[in-house]
Amino acid sequence: MFDVVIVGGGMVGASLALKFSQSGLKVALLEKTNPPQLSPQLSAVAPVDLRVSAVNRRSEQWLSELGAFQAIPPQRLCPYQRLQAFEATDGKVTGAELTFTAEEIKQPHLGHIIENNQIQAALWQQFPAELSVFCPATIVSLQQESNYASLQTQEFGEIRGRLLIAADGGTSQLRTLAGIGSNGWQYQQGCLVATVETEYAQQDITWQQFTEQGPRAFLPLPGAMGSLVWYDSQQRVKQLAALNRDELAQQIQQHFPEKLGKVKVLQQGWFPLTRMHANRYSAGRVVLVGDAAHTINPLAGQGVNLGFADAKVLAELVLAAMAAGEDPANSVLLAKYQQQRKNANLLMMSAMDGFYQLFNSTSPLFRFARKAGLTLAANAGPLKAWVGAYAAGLK
Repeated sequence: MFDVVIVGGGMVGASLALKFSQSGLKVALLEKTNPPQLSPQLSAVAPVDLRVSAVNRRSEQWLSELGAFQAIPPQRLCPYQRLQAFEATDGKVTGAELTFTAEEIKQPHLGHIIENNQIQAALWQQFPAELSVFCPATIVSLQQESNYASLQTQEFGEIRGRLLIAADGGTSQLRTLAGIGSNGWQYQQGCLVATVETEYAQQDITWQQFTEQGPRAFLPLPGAMGSLVWYDSQQRVKQLAALNRDELAQQIQQHFPEKLGKVKVLQQGWFPLTRMHANRYSAGRVVLVGDAAHTINPLAGQGVNLGFADAKVLAELVLAAMAAGEDPANSVLLAKYQQQRKNANLLMMSAMDGFYQLFNSTSPLFRFARKAGLTLAANAGPLKAWVGAYAAGLK
């Protein structure tokens, strides 16, 4: 019998498995696929991961407490000191540029852009021998009893735990097996992601250009590289993703702002934009974290930060309960977790939807509101600093 069984060994699930095992709990981690490896140097066999995250200061602290942040090779880290937003047409900035800086909030940086696979690999590297890893594991069924829950797997038979944590992503199988419903919608837009080589040295700024077709963003990567994000209709995004690298580079030059400069496309991919929020965060002995509980418009790169915040709160509550000799899946504890995290996640999701609608409208009224809002925010002084601290995860 395990104290905690975690389904999903991605960034959020792996961080919880590590935290609980470091705290002396008996932990099982079930994962479908073998984890990536840490790669100090970029190479043909270890290229930049197409999936990257803007890890804020609060998430950095969580990863540091686990010993994982320190394990990520410095060559795969890119700190950023500035975050900028502006509206542009045909590559030309048409209003105020809103810029948040680390200096304004007296911090060395606002966060790091890090490849997802390197974060995951760093967490797995810290796993102690006492942590039981079942990989690859295929779940067949869930059974909930009064004092434990059990998962039947194809490869390892039955695995029992007092608390089961679903960290298996937006299409969570464990969430479905637990009978937890969700609500959400498709945004009718797609998101193109491309890793590019730029003509500049490593940059310290991440920016978002708002257009009426959707945002376009730049995230700096180590060296002279960057990650580009292009929102548009799904039809348009599919067309872009199907282009060869030279053709896509030409489209980028035409539709991104001049400050990007010339780029060479190294890899590209796309995904549809969706929003999903679980109706509740637990059922019986099953509790949801990260994308299993919520998927958010990636407009501000807050997805993984929300997931790590879920993990930190849940870990604190469970460890306190077990130290007091209580059931880690007691209803009061899980209700407190939901109360703390569901409202916070809903607030961020709604804020991102509001920005998305504001900057994706062709209405003259919305155009005026956008320009006035950016101008006002750019000159807001202490309020602007507070927003910068919030974006860095310090509020």
